[in-house]
Amino acid sequence: MESQDQRSFVSRRRVLKRLVALPLVALGVGATLSTAQAADNKKQFHYQDKPGPGGKKCAGCRFFRAPKGCTIVTGTISPNGWCIAWAKR
Repeated sequence: MESQDQRSFVSRRRVLKRLVALPLVALGVGATLSTAQAADNKKQFHYQDKPGPGGKKCAGCRFFRAPKGCTIVTGTISPNGWCIAWAKR
């Protein structure tokens, strides 16, 4: 027969094992979502092919990668475009 303390110990052990597994599961799910969302995130960042407020352009952003790329927004980017992730170079 198991005492009440032994059953509690086993229960705690199971809970702790599951708690350790949660971050790993979350990372797996997050990676899957990120890959799917990364296919086209222009909408998420409100990307537009024209300059933004105050004449801000992708060409003046720290995330722009010449000639037509960005480290944040996926796909082809216009140097004259703008998105909400814009940050001065």
